[in-house]
Amino acid sequence: MEPWNSTLGSAFILVGILDDSGSPELLCSMITVLYTLALTSNGLLLLVITVDGQLHVPMYFLLGQLSLIDFFLTSIIIPKAVMDFLLKDNTISLGGCALQMFLALTLGGAEDLLLAFMAYDRYVAICHPLNYMIFMRPSICWLGVATSWILGFLSALGYTIHTMQYPFCKSRKIRHLFCEIPPLLKLACADTSTYELMVYVMGVAFLIPPLALILTSYILILFTVLNKPSNEGRKKALITCSSHLTVVGLYYGALTVMYVLPSSYLSPEQENILSVFYSVVTPALNPLIYSLRNKEVIGALRRVLGKWLLPTQSTF
Repeated sequence: MEPWNSTLGSAFILVGILDDSGSPELLCSMITVLYTLALTSNGLLLLVITVDGQLHVPMYFLLGQLSLIDFFLTSIIIPKAVMDFLLKDNTISLGGCALQMFLALTLGGAEDLLLAFMAYDRYVAICHPLNYMIFMRPSICWLGVATSWILGFLSALGYTIHTMQYPFCKSRKIRHLFCEIPPLLKLACADTSTYELMVYVMGVAFLIPPLALILTSYILILFTVLNKPSNEGRKKALITCSSHLTVVGLYYGALTVMYVLPSSYLSPEQENILSVFYSVVTPALNPLIYSLRNKEVIGALRRVLGKWLLPTQSTF
């Protein structure tokens, strides 16, 4: 098959889960609701953490970064998918596809490493509480966050440049919710086996070590918690850690299946379901998982909303 003219003026056609669904209108409504929930909950959590001084501690600084990542990750994918479905125009330029893939990979890579740093934060807080403000001083927090963003940026840049240099065949249909490496490689005319192996190896290197660090941290936390004499302290630690582990399971589970398992294991429909999961479902659930059982966040939310509502109420 002859390569199609893959210039910046050319366009791909995104054929995502909304086009393959038996009830596209219902699915579009559900995704829109989840997207609205993701924007509202992450935006509100980020606002509360920024405004309320009692949450200016390492744990909530990292949680704020997670909300920031999820806010932008879902925003670079879902609005276009929904508008494409409503306007019946699924095209995306080669440059737009490259940009969307680069941003998604940057944010996804940053979140991957940030979750590992958050696990380290919980390990220090529970296993070494007296040294917490030494091991998690501001300089270390900023270093961890900066490292997450920089490594995510560099890996995304390398992936994007390498993926987009391939010639693509006349079939321009990307059977996916957005521009991502596995479905794009299926359109390439050249041999991509070596690059697919590299993507697999890099996926393992980028996902497995942070996941191993997370699991190690929580195993050590579990041993420490079980030896706590205080039932109240044990309960608080378990609630906090269970929230973190839920987020980790949701996020790493979907990404591991997508990037670590061979692409032949997944059909386009399964890849689409996974893409919806980590592009909108997880960002919508993360703030709820972290805040619903967290008395400090609930209290901060009441304080922040109270400051805004009380002046309004006093005018009546």
